[in-house]
Amino acid sequence: MTPAIFDNRHCILGEGPLWHPLRQQLFWFDIITCKLMSRHHDRALDWSFNRYVSAAAWIDKFHLLIASETGLSQFNLDTGHEDMICPIEAEQSETRSNDGRADPWGGFWMGTMSKVGAPTMGTLYRWFKGELRVLQTKMNTPNAICFDKGRNCAYYCDTKTRIIWRQPVAPSTGWPIGDPAVFVDLRARANQPEHKPDGAVVDADGCLWSAQWGSARVARYSPDGQFLSAIDLPTGHTSCPAFGGPDLTTLYVTTASQKLPANAQDWQQTAGQTFAIETTVHGLPEPQVIR
Repeated sequence: MTPAIFDNRHCILGEGPLWHPLRQQLFWFDIITCKLMSRHHDRALDWSFNRYVSAAAWIDKFHLLIASETGLSQFNLDTGHEDMICPIEAEQSETRSNDGRADPWGGFWMGTMSKVGAPTMGTLYRWFKGELRVLQTKMNTPNAICFDKGRNCAYYCDTKTRIIWRQPVAPSTGWPIGDPAVFVDLRARANQPEHKPDGAVVDADGCLWSAQWGSARVARYSPDGQFLSAIDLPTGHTSCPAFGGPDLTTLYVTTASQKLPANAQDWQQTAGQTFAIETTVHGLPEPQVIR
């Protein structure tokens, strides 16, 4: 499974890849330049916003739900018209949205964080059928939001802690029930390096794929949290994976060019580009958000 360059534009902070099943098209973001990005055949596309945007879900063929530093909005891909659906931290100029993903019930989970990396300013939210709830506060960098195919749990992490959590949810509604448990602990141990979990996605076998910031890889973990394999990428700041393509066997991975280590010259050439990897694994279709 060899990574190929899907889009050669160098994002400062590529994030939030989403495969739109009706349009058969990949969308993603460059958070720092406030852009939604895509490709249609050989044509590079982008839409500019007046604020940070970071994650999305699909509402129908023409509209995306956009997570931004001011909340959740509905965005028309054809006209560029935008309607705010749910303000989130709209008056807090020091925070922005980060990772987010639609859940199998038609809701949307989103994390916020400090724009300058200040600690404990992050919050994890869920929006569902018009209701917004705070799920966790005093986080640093909420990430790895994804969902068990059996509708039994959600996954998320606070990247700074190096731990991916498994949160039980009510199978009928998707609201969290009980306390989260450690799913994968990526802190350094004897003979094991530390990895920083960023975005994640779950495949059709129930395995979680974790993009690991600074490790130049996406790692796959079994439903019980055991490491299975990893795909190496040519640049280090891998930020988020998503399955797409006609049969959902292509793994797309966004990356970043910001904050590259000074001694990692070999990462520079492809930093921030978006990659496609043909796999033998099937992904799950991204759920439709219900307005």
